[in-house]
Amino acid sequence: MRATATFTVTGFAPSELKPEPAVATALPVGVATMEKHFDGEVTGHSATLFTAAFDQTTGVGTYVAMESFEGSLQGREGAFNFVHCATTSGSDRTAEFFTIVPSSGTDGLAGISGSGGMAVDADGTHRIWFDYLLG
Repeated sequence: MRATATFTVTGFAPSELKPEPAVATALPVGVATMEKHFDGEVTGHSATLFTAAFDQTTGVGTYVAMESFEGSLQGREGAFNFVHCATTSGSDRTAEFFTIVPSSGTDGLAGISGSGGMAVDADGTHRIWFDYLLG
């Protein structure tokens, strides 16, 4: 099954957590927490641990995010984790990875598995989709 939605980032809080031992690179690694709100066939919110090596000026970098989602997919209520990452050269997304964490589903989403993806429209609208099975 496929469930699609739009989402907005409703919170972004950089952390003081830094890799140890410190290694100087041209793009330093940063850690933050995020909160997102989802509307569409996916409704609810997520809490995210976000790690990136990213240059705000040029838009170049790579991120890795672990999200804990709570809400519903096409009317089935529950929670689960998913992970995603991508690289950008400023105007694209490459090397994308997206998967639902096995055995992480609860309630009506227990047994969920699958993959998905994200895209950002030219107008800035953020989209997400889950290609999932319930076992």
